[in-house]
Amino acid sequence: MWKKYILPIIGGLLFVITLYLINMDKQAISFFPLDDTHTFNYADTKISLIGEEGTNQYEMQWDVHSQSDTELAMRQDVSLLFVNGRLKGVRSKWQQDTDKIDIKQNFIGQDSNHYESISFHQGEIHIDDNTIRSIQRMSHDDLYVIDSPSEPIASFKEPANEYEKEWKEVLKRTSNQQLIYQWQQLMYYFNVDSSDYYAIPLTNLILYEDTPLPNMTKQESNQVIGQLWEGLYKNYIIPALDPPNDKLSSFVPIILIDKEAKHLLVLFELNGKKEQLIQRLPKATLSD
Repeated sequence: MWKKYILPIIGGLLFVITLYLINMDKQAISFFPLDDTHTFNYADTKISLIGEEGTNQYEMQWDVHSQSDTELAMRQDVSLLFVNGRLKGVRSKWQQDTDKIDIKQNFIGQDSNHYESISFHQGEIHIDDNTIRSIQRMSHDDLYVIDSPSEPIASFKEPANEYEKEWKEVLKRTSNQQLIYQWQQLMYYFNVDSSDYYAIPLTNLILYEDTPLPNMTKQESNQVIGQLWEGLYKNYIIPALDPPNDKLSSFVPIILIDKEAKHLLVLFELNGKKEQLIQRLPKATLSD
């Protein structure tokens, strides 16, 4: 008698699994050929100091906002927040049939720090069942917060006086020393010769929003950046979003672009695990 329940049970399980896989697919960033008929009205990332919060603490706000010029089948924004080069937080939000994505998070900070965030904004345009195009943009912000016992708490993006210049130099020097050491360890681990590559910290990728990456056209650069974020989302962002990783341990990933324009590497360490992503470049694909 129990046999008559097998097919309904199996059917129910397959339905649940299918829904889960569809949902997972929707939350993934996938690169599609870029559309030149649509764009973003705006795409912004902002880090702000709200004010002091008790003794030796202060409240910060991390905002990510974007709007496409029309409602799209799928919109998604993802943002990474680093403090002195260390990964502080990851936010990702997707929504169907919308033009806007808004992300806001408040958090508590302490001590003097350099906060930096880079975001990737994407929209999918479903032309028909077999044709998908996309639009994309990056945004970035950083903020220096000075929490000194002898002075009122202060923040700035660009130093306005010698006091702020000195603090910026101290914070940048400290974080750069840690980052360079970390990147050298990764290159040694993966046997990478740094002289063969152009090195770009992930947080500096914003410099190539309007300027092409080394030895690339703007069209090639846009494709590479879109595919780069696709790989980062799957291999860096999703693992960092998982509940077991609520205590993140990672530094800014380093992007290494082969000077012969054949491939790029992304090196990073997340919660003690060293990773290397490899991405073929458009010129290499064309030459095969």
